[in-house]
Amino acid sequence: MANTVLVTGGTGYIGGEVIDLLLADGKTVHTTVRNAAKSEPRLRARWADGGERLKIFQADLENDAGWAEACAGCDAVAHIASPFPLAVPKHEDELIVPAREGALRAVKFAHEAGIKRMVLTSSAAAIAYGQPVEKTHFTKDDWTPLNGAPVAPYAKSKTIAEAEARKWVAANAPEMVFCSINPVAVFGPIANNDLSTSVEVVKKLLDGTIPLTPNMGVGVIDVRDVAAAHVAALMAPDETVRDGRFPMQQKYMWLREMSAALRESVPEYAGKAPKRNMPDFLVKLLAPFVAEMNTLKSELGKTRDVDGTHTAETFGITYITAEQSIEDTARSLVAHGVLKP
Repeated sequence: MANTVLVTGGTGYIGGEVIDLLLADGKTVHTTVRNAAKSEPRLRARWADGGERLKIFQADLENDAGWAEACAGCDAVAHIASPFPLAVPKHEDELIVPAREGALRAVKFAHEAGIKRMVLTSSAAAIAYGQPVEKTHFTKDDWTPLNGAPVAPYAKSKTIAEAEARKWVAANAPEMVFCSINPVAVFGPIANNDLSTSVEVVKKLLDGTIPLTPNMGVGVIDVRDVAAAHVAALMAPDETVRDGRFPMQQKYMWLREMSAALRESVPEYAGKAPKRNMPDFLVKLLAPFVAEMNTLKSELGKTRDVDGTHTAETFGITYITAEQSIEDTARSLVAHGVLKP
């Protein structure tokens, strides 16, 4: 059982929740950040009781510096750090290179440090994209193909990073117990005002930034369940998780359904939540001028319903409902002053 765990991306949404659970369970946590001088005060404030059980290292996804030190003395690694922007980058390599290099760097330095367990935070984007439009249901056995229909840079980055890490482990560290967690869009309470891309969607629905709902949806999973799955995968028997893929989704929701859920559960904050749909032609018309619309246009009318049953059953998790997760996201945004009541 792992007693000292490296969690990469300690300032991130999922990474922070994983650190919460590990420290609460008495574990020692090493975590990496891109800028220790900037991030350490914030992390120390969040985990004031962490003391010597929380060790912070500066390490970049595209540079070797700091990785050996971060891995030293650890029993397991949860590699969570990876870029996830709201807008499409100017070039796909802005996402692909750090995602791939970071995943490979994590497994290589873990192997050199003698670490035998690694959990990679992948994504449902490595499962459910690049498929025929008529395919709407996806499982752990599906992979996003990269040799057919065009795939968005983020989906391509997560697919390549997971595939390359698995390939490297199989060839160079077959004794390592490696698995991936593949969540859909992650919602739930926030710890600060540094918002993830998924949480930004709820904020934009509530603050009027999205005045009409585009004809698209997202899978919903709560960050607390995603963190619980990571910790379970770090601690489970080898045979339970070796080479496993663990998709996570509670429910697929259209944005119009999400807006309606917000109006019902938090009416006091949802006065600007859209009640009407945005015509597809308007999304396409705005795409050249509005970065978010350029991202959305390829998703219009598509269903990517990812089956999270296998993960829930393997780790004994009862998922927080999508509606509850969305409500908790909204209330947390208000509590942290990101949204004005």
